Amino acid sequence: MSTEYLINLAYIAAAILFIFGLKQLGSPATARRGNLLSAVGMALAVFVTLFSSQILSYSTIIICVLIGGGIGAYAAEKVEMTAMPEMVAIFNGTGGMASLLVGWVALFGAQVDGFTAFTIALSVIIGGVTFTGSLIAYAKLSERMDGKPIVFDAQRMVNAGIIAAIVILAYLFIQNPSSSSSALWLLVVLAFVFGVMAVIPIGGADMPVVISLLNSYSGLAACAAGFAIDNNLLIVAGSLVGSAGIILTNIMCKAMNRSLANVLFSGFGAVKHSTKQTEGEVKPISVEDAYLILEAASNVMFVPGYGMAVAQAQHAVRELAENLEDNGAEVSFAIHPVAGRMPGHMNVLLAEANVPYDQLIEMDDANPRMDLVDVAIVIGANDVVNPAANEDESSPIYGMPVIEVPRARTVFVLKRGMAAGFSGVDNPLFFGENTRMLFGDAKESITGLVAEFKD
Repeated sequence: MSTEYLINLAYIAAAILFIFGLKQLGSPATARRGNLLSAVGMALAVFVTLFSSQILSYSTIIICVLIGGGIGAYAAEKVEMTAMPEMVAIFNGTGGMASLLVGWVALFGAQVDGFTAFTIALSVIIGGVTFTGSLIAYAKLSERMDGKPIVFDAQRMVNAGIIAAIVILAYLFIQNPSSSSSALWLLVVLAFVFGVMAVIPIGGADMPVVISLLNSYSGLAACAAGFAIDNNLLIVAGSLVGSAGIILTNIMCKAMNRSLANVLFSGFGAVKHSTKQTEGEVKPISVEDAYLILEAASNVMFVPGYGMAVAQAQHAVRELAENLEDNGAEVSFAIHPVAGRMPGHMNVLLAEANVPYDQLIEMDDANPRMDLVDVAIVIGANDVVNPAANEDESSPIYGMPVIEVPRARTVFVLKRGMAAGFSGVDNPLFFGENTRMLFGDAKESITGLVAEFKD
């Protein structure tokens, strides 16, 4: 049996592991197993590639693996759950840069034909856009720069000019591919610039979509790099990541009732503001009074949001849910597709706290049950429960499907104050007749409720 045959067989096995791993990532109950299968497939792919290729120095490769693995292990151990979206953004960016470098390296030591030059140009363009776009997403998510959309006059014209220049430079490079080509270097620079220009006008509630889209870009860049170096497994892996990212992006756009073009080019929240005045009286509630209502409830639904991540309250929430169940209440967690700062953010937090998977329900399943809910507990969520999405046609989020918590008999909103959500849109839910505001740190409030149940 030839070495080439064994290598291809290993690649097929790795691809199968990727596919099954990706499939199992679609359910919280199997996500950890899916992640493990994908990791095993990637380890197999890397080992076989190193074994089959002419490696200049295995010692250098081993040192780099140890350094990279050490950084990854340290980051995974130390990163706070509130910073997980930023970490995902960095992962997307480094993946894009890696694909750019792989495409660039393909120019060395071999005659490059037209198709290979085309795939190199693609890997450079998509990888560069992904890298700087992810850095901007990271800066916005970590609040190192203003999270609001940055727009200016003739912005679309400037972006159109950059795209036109990228197309021209890519054509010139393909006609004469070379690692020292000035067209290639200019192409890299413009790809970096366009990554910045593409993300700065996006902000607010659109950040989870941006993270998903950049993840797709990183996969497409890897796929193009796979064609550039003629590696079938890299093509397969990149295609899977790219297509999965596009599918997830489409799902999230539907969850906001907006098109992808609207997300990318509308400058959400920068121009349109609601003309409807929010009226009503805020009705605060104490932990002690909230306990009395919860103690009598038979059906309680938690609606988590980014505020739960900021307060790191997921473990306290799980403990409160267990106390409610012990008291005879039916407990569920309503998860909006764009809650938090990245796709699946709330699922990750609740899984970390060992909340049973069968208690997590999607928005489309939660809303029909809402009339039967005695108490809906909104923990740091804002935009995804904002009734203005259904009632105020002048609101920037009008038409966005939301979790309809006002239909519950009583709504507890846990917030530090009355500030608007990440999108900057005011929330009339806070003034609802059946809404009670439990002000303060979410973790402290939940811990106080747990203590009341134990007394």
